Amino acid sequence: QVQLVESGGGLVQAGGSLRLSCVVSGRTLTTYDVGWFRQAPGKDREFVATINWSGGSTSYADSVKGRFTISRDSAKNTVHLQMNTLKPEDTAVYYCRVKYGSTWTNYWGQGTQVTVSS
Repeated sequence: QVQLVESGGGLVQAGGSLRLSCVVSGRTLTTYDVGWFRQAPGKDREFVATINWSGGSTSYADSVKGRFTISRDSAKNTVHLQMNTLKPEDTAVYYCRVKYGSTWTNYWGQGTQVTVSS
């Protein structure tokens, strides 16, 4: 079994910053990518960003490009999402997810709430 635990969410004013963390543990494959997704009320869950095992390759949704940065600790099992210049439309529950190769798994965390006030 694989466990993911997100943290770092909260309430922030527009223009502010938050840093989310995702800790991965359990029986993962030797290497894995990690992604962040988010789900706003009444909307589908959407991709935000992903990072590969080495940390050398990242990808972002257009809506967050230039404002969010995904990174990975040297221990590889913790992934961060630095969110700057937050907007009210960034309000959502943020989840992390494990990816093996080109396939997203069904391993999700419980989510962390981010609320951006205008």
